[in-house]
Amino acid sequence: MKAQKVSYFAMQVPNRVGEAGRILSGLAKAGINLLAFTGFPQGRRSQMDFIPANPTTFLAVARGMKLRLRSKKIGFLIQGRDRRGAVAEMMAKLAVAKINVTAVDAVGVGGGRFGAILWVNQKDINRAARALGAR
Repeated sequence: MKAQKVSYFAMQVPNRVGEAGRILSGLAKAGINLLAFTGFPQGRRSQMDFIPANPTTFLAVARGMKLRLRSKKIGFLIQGRDRRGAVAEMMAKLAVAKINVTAVDAVGVGGGRFGAILWVNQKDINRAARALGAR
Protein backbone atom coordinates (compact mmCIF):
# COMPACT_ATOMS: atom_id res chain seq x y z
CA MET A 1 0.00 0.00 0.00
CA LYS A 2 1.29 3.45 -0.93
CA ALA A 3 -0.13 6.53 0.79
CA GLN A 4 0.64 10.11 -0.11
CA LYS A 5 -0.44 13.48 1.21
CA VAL A 6 -2.45 15.42 -1.35
CA SER A 7 -3.97 18.88 -1.54
CA TYR A 8 -7.71 18.98 -1.87
CA PHE A 9 -10.18 21.75 -2.49
CA ALA A 10 -13.88 21.73 -1.69
CA MET A 11 -16.74 23.87 -2.90
CA GLN A 12 -20.50 24.09 -2.59
CA VAL A 13 -22.66 24.21 -5.72
CA PRO A 14 -26.39 24.20 -6.39
CA ASN A 15 -27.76 20.64 -6.27
CA ARG A 16 -29.10 20.55 -9.81
CA VAL A 17 -28.79 18.36 -12.86
CA GLY A 18 -25.56 18.82 -14.82
CA GLU A 19 -23.73 21.11 -12.41
CA ALA A 20 -20.89 18.67 -11.66
CA GLY A 21 -20.61 17.73 -15.33
CA ARG A 22 -20.33 21.38 -16.34
CA ILE A 23 -17.52 22.04 -13.86
CA LEU A 24 -15.65 18.82 -14.56
CA SER A 25 -15.89 19.39 -18.33
CA GLY A 26 -14.49 22.90 -17.93
CA LEU A 27 -11.58 21.60 -15.88
CA ALA A 28 -10.88 18.83 -18.42
CA LYS A 29 -10.97 21.27 -21.36
CA ALA A 30 -8.41 23.41 -19.50
CA GLY A 31 -6.11 20.39 -19.18
CA ILE A 32 -6.62 19.72 -15.46
CA ASN A 33 -5.84 16.18 -14.33
CA LEU A 34 -7.70 15.13 -11.20
CA LEU A 35 -6.26 12.33 -9.10
CA ALA A 36 -9.65 12.02 -7.40
CA PHE A 37 -13.04 13.68 -7.27
CA THR A 38 -16.01 13.10 -5.02
CA GLY A 39 -19.32 14.85 -4.70
CA PHE A 40 -22.36 14.44 -2.50
CA PRO A 41 -25.61 16.29 -1.79
CA GLN A 42 -26.13 18.51 1.24
CA GLY A 43 -29.77 19.58 1.19
CA ARG A 44 -30.34 21.94 -1.72
CA ARG A 45 -26.61 22.18 -2.35
CA SER A 46 -23.87 19.69 -3.14
CA GLN A 47 -20.28 19.53 -2.00
CA MET A 48 -17.59 18.77 -4.53
CA ASP A 49 -14.05 17.78 -3.48
CA PHE A 50 -11.20 17.96 -5.99
CA ILE A 51 -7.75 16.39 -5.64
CA PRO A 52 -5.71 17.79 -8.53
CA ALA A 53 -2.42 16.41 -9.80
CA ASN A 54 -1.09 19.97 -9.93
CA PRO A 55 -2.69 22.22 -7.29
CA THR A 56 -1.11 25.44 -8.62
CA THR A 57 -2.46 24.94 -12.14
CA PHE A 58 -5.82 23.79 -10.75
CA LEU A 59 -6.17 26.99 -8.70
CA ALA A 60 -5.34 29.20 -11.69
CA VAL A 61 -7.93 27.45 -13.86
CA ALA A 62 -10.51 27.46 -11.04
CA ARG A 63 -10.05 31.22 -10.63
CA GLY A 64 -10.55 31.68 -14.37
CA MET A 65 -13.75 29.62 -14.15
CA LYS A 66 -14.84 31.72 -11.14
CA LEU A 67 -15.18 28.64 -8.93
CA ARG A 68 -15.66 29.52 -5.27
CA LEU A 69 -13.28 27.09 -3.60
CA ARG A 70 -12.65 26.83 0.11
CA SER A 71 -9.07 27.03 1.35
CA LYS A 72 -6.71 24.20 0.48
CA LYS A 73 -6.65 21.30 2.91
CA ILE A 74 -4.59 18.13 3.07
CA GLY A 75 -5.94 14.62 2.62
CA PHE A 76 -4.49 11.27 1.60
CA LEU A 77 -4.50 9.30 -1.63
CA ILE A 78 -3.92 5.60 -1.05
CA GLN A 79 -3.22 3.06 -3.77
CA GLY A 80 -2.29 -0.56 -3.58
CA ARG A 81 -2.84 -4.19 -4.44
CA ASP A 82 -6.52 -5.07 -4.06
CA ARG A 83 -7.06 -7.85 -1.57
CA ARG A 84 -9.47 -8.76 1.17
CA GLY A 85 -9.00 -6.34 4.06
CA ALA A 86 -6.92 -3.74 2.20
CA VAL A 87 -9.08 -0.85 3.43
CA ALA A 88 -9.44 -2.41 6.89
CA GLU A 89 -5.64 -2.45 7.16
CA MET A 90 -5.28 1.29 6.59
CA MET A 91 -8.19 2.07 8.91
CA ALA A 92 -6.64 -0.12 11.62
CA LYS A 93 -3.33 1.77 11.36
CA LEU A 94 -5.16 5.01 12.05
CA ALA A 95 -7.19 3.49 14.88
CA VAL A 96 -4.02 2.28 16.59
CA ALA A 97 -2.67 5.86 16.34
CA LYS A 98 -6.00 7.08 17.83
CA ILE A 99 -6.83 9.13 14.75
CA ASN A 100 -10.46 9.53 13.76
CA VAL A 101 -11.21 9.33 10.04
CA THR A 102 -13.53 12.12 8.88
CA ALA A 103 -14.42 10.41 5.59
CA VAL A 104 -13.09 7.75 3.22
CA ASP A 105 -13.98 6.69 -0.31
CA ALA A 106 -12.41 3.47 -1.57
CA VAL A 107 -12.84 1.45 -4.74
CA GLY A 108 -11.38 -1.59 -6.48
CA VAL A 109 -10.13 -0.24 -9.81
CA GLY A 110 -9.57 -3.54 -11.61
CA GLY A 111 -6.35 -5.24 -12.53
CA GLY A 112 -5.88 -6.25 -8.90
CA ARG A 113 -5.55 -2.63 -7.67
CA PHE A 114 -7.53 -0.42 -5.28
CA GLY A 115 -7.55 3.26 -4.53
CA ALA A 116 -8.90 5.39 -1.71
CA ILE A 117 -9.12 8.99 -0.66
CA LEU A 118 -9.16 9.64 3.04
CA TRP A 119 -9.66 12.67 5.24
CA VAL A 120 -8.74 13.27 8.87
CA ASN A 121 -8.95 16.37 11.03
CA GLN A 122 -6.29 18.81 9.80
CA LYS A 123 -4.62 18.86 13.23
CA ASP A 124 -3.99 15.10 12.82
CA ILE A 125 -2.40 15.22 9.35
CA ASN A 126 1.22 14.67 10.44
CA ARG A 127 0.34 11.85 12.84
CA ALA A 128 -1.84 10.22 10.17
CA ALA A 129 0.99 10.52 7.64
CA ARG A 130 3.33 8.70 10.01
CA ALA A 131 0.73 6.00 10.72
CA LEU A 132 0.13 5.43 7.01
CA GLY A 133 3.77 5.80 5.97
CA ALA A 134 2.77 8.67 3.67
CA ARG A 135 5.09 11.23 2.21
